[in-house]
Amino acid sequence: MDYKWQEFLECESAKSYYEALMHSIAEQEALGHEIYPPLDVRFAAFEMTAFDDVKVVILGQDPYHGAGQAHGLSFSVLEGVKVPPSLRNIYKELHSDLITSVPRHGNLSAWARQGVLLLNTSLTVNAGTAGSHSKFGWQKFTDAAIGKLNEEREGLVFVLWGAPAQKKTTLIDEARHLILKAPHPSPLSAHRGFFGSKPFSQANTYLQARGETPIDWSLA
Repeated sequence: MDYKWQEFLECESAKSYYEALMHSIAEQEALGHEIYPPLDVRFAAFEMTAFDDVKVVILGQDPYHGAGQAHGLSFSVLEGVKVPPSLRNIYKELHSDLITSVPRHGNLSAWARQGVLLLNTSLTVNAGTAGSHSKFGWQKFTDAAIGKLNEEREGLVFVLWGAPAQKKTTLIDEARHLILKAPHPSPLSAHRGFFGSKPFSQANTYLQARGETPIDWSLA
């Protein structure tokens, strides 16, 4: 993890809400719940995308709650894991938007390495129970991360999918950053405006207009 994200994590972990958050997670473990993703990859989004390298933030809801799926990057699964429905819909929109071939795997690490911060609004979840940690305090943590990016960086693209992600809109200065909002790509909501939203081409158009290298979304 780069020093700016490390300083951020150290600062937040010293706050009372974070202590309460960790206590809530420990209580769930004590009750026998398996927590996803595993501890060693819980902050993978920050480890893979340095603070000063961030160009695009893709914000989801909470991690996948199925066994072997979540590995610390929103919407991503490792090679060999079946591509989840939400990610399949992301790939459909990617293909429609940029006429790229549909990736055969679900690992989005290549995006992260190019400056796409793949962040969820909550960073943990109980196995088999979506949203189970959504009120533990992760919202304050991810609010702080978005706020830090908003204040200290310029010209970022914030891609907010779903209502929990879109609550972060108030933390972002639209005069200095681009906000792209759409329904969550899950099968329950993708047809309400996610399909046809063209986030990938819009992000690259914005980055190129600012003289930035666009993201290669192809995952070839």
